[in-house]
Amino acid sequence: MDKIEHIGIAVKDLEKSNSLFASLFGEPHYKMEEVASEGVKTSFFKTGPNKIELLEATKPDSPIAKFIEKKGEGIHHIAFAVDDIVSEIARLKKEGFTVLNETPKKGADNKLVAFLHPKTTNGVLIELCQEIV
Repeated sequence: MDKIEHIGIAVKDLEKSNSLFASLFGEPHYKMEEVASEGVKTSFFKTGPNKIELLEATKPDSPIAKFIEKKGEGIHHIAFAVDDIVSEIARLKKEGFTVLNETPKKGADNKLVAFLHPKTTNGVLIELCQEIV
């Protein structure tokens, strides 16, 4: 894993949260995107070299809606950049991690993504991200 790619934060109201984080960082989000397959609308902010992804559910049965219902708003996942997501998935499976989607899928911000189950990562949902070229 190369670096933290972004931190994902689950929110109930994306527009309201965009205003809050724009005030916090002193500048507006740079990108909004919907990932229909995941039932989520996203908004990205940059602060220095770091990125924050806000996630709002677009369907009541989406992973973000279920997360907010169970835990409330807050940090949902930490994403790490990888050069080769397929080999990283294989390596992590060998190490004993539970991969939630063994075949990478298209995520937001022009990335292929895969997730590790929080049961195997001390309660933290880990996202692997590879830039689509």
